[in-house]
Amino acid sequence: MSAMDFPQVIIHNSISIDGALLDFDVHMKHHYRIAGQFHAQAHLIGSNTIKDGIKRYGTISEENDEDFSKPIRDETLPYWMVIDSTGKLEGLLHEVRRFELSRDVIVFVSKKTPPSYMDYLKKRQYSYHVLGDEKVDLKKMMDCISSEYQVDTVLVDSGRILGDILLNNQMVSSVSILIHPYLVGEKGYYLFSDIRTRIKLKLERSEIIDDEYVWLFYRIQH
Repeated sequence: MSAMDFPQVIIHNSISIDGALLDFDVHMKHHYRIAGQFHAQAHLIGSNTIKDGIKRYGTISEENDEDFSKPIRDETLPYWMVIDSTGKLEGLLHEVRRFELSRDVIVFVSKKTPPSYMDYLKKRQYSYHVLGDEKVDLKKMMDCISSEYQVDTVLVDSGRILGDILLNNQMVSSVSILIHPYLVGEKGYYLFSDIRTRIKLKLERSEIIDDEYVWLFYRIQH
């Protein structure tokens, strides 16, 4: 399978002026308004991002009977797809599944994923795919997303790790950046700091929002 056969993959992040992902107030309304414009059938999220988000923005509630079966929701809603080969989200995935703007949660694991996590997924009727030996094989994952779920647009609304891995593997079509009016400084957690090679992009759209925020949309030049 060539890169051209992959779904369109869009990285979408909110950052400070100096490129930080954390330690400033993200304008959630603007962030998700822009994300909605892409009409992605799947949102791809790393397990670290989900775990950190649950800890930062909410408390972990107890599971109930409904958490052990697939939700019945509008089929036009996007799937939330999670890469979690180490089982970081065991005991937490019900918090993600309860998000009413997602169709359901799909999990990608590897042959080294702990058996307890696999059992956890089965008991709760999560669709999951074993792809790769040690870690999830990203090319097989993209093939699965396209063929099994008929997805042609994937939105990556995640942290630095997943986005940079996809960029390093030439799997990204576009980059969407919402710049916020903050400088975080030397202790910031910076987007794109793990990119191994120079990547050429072409600006296709820009927008000033509320006289404070700047949205930039770039196409990757492969």
